[in-house]
Amino acid sequence: MGKGVVMSADSGERVRLPLWVPGDWNAFFGLGTNSLLNILVLTGLLIGVVQVPADVVFGRILPAVGVMLLVSNLYYWRMGRRLAYRTGRTDVTAMPAGPSVPHMFIVVLIVMLPVRVVTGDPILAWQAGLAWAFIEGVVELTGVLVAPAIRRITPRGALLGTLAGVSLAFISMTPAMRVFMQPVIGLICLGIVFGGWFAGVRFPWGLPAGLVAVGVGTVLGWATGVMSPAAVGESLSQFRLSLPVPEIGNLVAGFRGLEPLLATAIPFGIYNFIEGTNNVESAAAAGDEYNVREVLAVDGIGSMAGALLGSPMVSAVYIGHPGWKAVGGRTGYSFATAVLVATVTFLGIVPFLLSVIPLAAIYPILLYIGALIGAQAFQTSPGSHAPAIVIAMVPHFAAWAAGLVDGTLSAAGETAAEVGLGNLENAGVLYEGLQRLGGGAIISGMVLGAIAIFLIDQRFRVAAGYALAGAAFSFFGLMHSDRIGLGVGVDIAIGYVLVALLCFAYSYVVKGQAGPRSVVAPE
Repeated sequence: MGKGVVMSADSGERVRLPLWVPGDWNAFFGLGTNSLLNILVLTGLLIGVVQVPADVVFGRILPAVGVMLLVSNLYYWRMGRRLAYRTGRTDVTAMPAGPSVPHMFIVVLIVMLPVRVVTGDPILAWQAGLAWAFIEGVVELTGVLVAPAIRRITPRGALLGTLAGVSLAFISMTPAMRVFMQPVIGLICLGIVFGGWFAGVRFPWGLPAGLVAVGVGTVLGWATGVMSPAAVGESLSQFRLSLPVPEIGNLVAGFRGLEPLLATAIPFGIYNFIEGTNNVESAAAAGDEYNVREVLAVDGIGSMAGALLGSPMVSAVYIGHPGWKAVGGRTGYSFATAVLVATVTFLGIVPFLLSVIPLAAIYPILLYIGALIGAQAFQTSPGSHAPAIVIAMVPHFAAWAAGLVDGTLSAAGETAAEVGLGNLENAGVLYEGLQRLGGGAIISGMVLGAIAIFLIDQRFRVAAGYALAGAAFSFFGLMHSDRIGLGVGVDIAIGYVLVALLCFAYSYVVKGQAGPRSVVAPE
């Protein structure tokens, strides 16, 4: 492959910087299939749940998503090359990018679906989604101002711990369950992925594990009758070139119901820039130090531009940099993913892929990435911080469980309010607790993890400061709530204030004592 030449920062020797290395195949089939999977999922949500017409989805929304992801992946590819040139290293891995997975479900289920149900008009629902995505981009762009400070004052265990919670709850759990729903395909693909990426097994002709897994899974899918030839024939009718055009009128129309949009767009915009900050920290822990302001600016501007072109989905720097680095990915995989996503979305290939490749062949790749990110929080933090990392993960499992309960009730034509919180509690489902613990999980996980870490290190006044921050966030509904406003979580805010006072008191009780070297279980 073509090569650039860089100067080694240490020796001044000329170092060759390849455009592509063998490990980029692994990373490409990981990130590329991940991106394609998410595009397939968002397509299913838009058509199957919101009932947006197929011509709007394939002809207007997906091309806008394609442009958004093309630009972000190309920019991160260039950032990776710049870092390599600046440091004289050839092992720099580009930041991965794609559509934000949690936000896909939020914008569909909380923003777009209610509009479609009330009005019966999926186009109005699409317009509301555009406005929501634009607001999120603005919030994330604003986060550029504070993200470096958050990263500087927050311990790594708290940043990576809440990221591990996202990874395990929202990236690993569903793929793991899907593997066992189609075990003949899923388990053999899981074994291939684990063998190639955990054990370092080399496959014939040097084929990457991700490609082998998808190939074997596809063969099994057709051999076992999971895939349908009729679906392939139907999908071919969707092939056509569709380029995005400005959707300014539809975007402006979406701002008619601004207040309910703000209730979710602002907290999730904060979620996005904190998650982006955490992902930059994750890359730094793996050896690649990127400018957090630049990364967040790309995400924010990309989401705003995507909304202007018709995308209700937002761009995100992805979890997974350490995973792609571990399997040998450098910068080429990001460029290849950009080209792949643009080709698929511009040419209407998504329906064809859905008809040819069984998703059970792709899910093991997501499970691997989720496991790797979860492990990184422990591997790059002091051992004494391990309990705090677990605490930082807990809110995400509450959010995940609350989503399962909501989905179950929705399938039965009910809501939690209709069933009654008392009835749910009598059945062992603490729905109110799940909602409050899981609300704003990316923020609450970070805050709770930081409090725990600073208590472990006996930095009591800093722990008190984070408890006060938790009180402020809770008071305005930015965490432990599904809406924002003054006094949304007064009782929780009071609880955090009491924790702050307690931590402050601890600073006098154990004044002058050295921090513990490890955390021990109570006798």
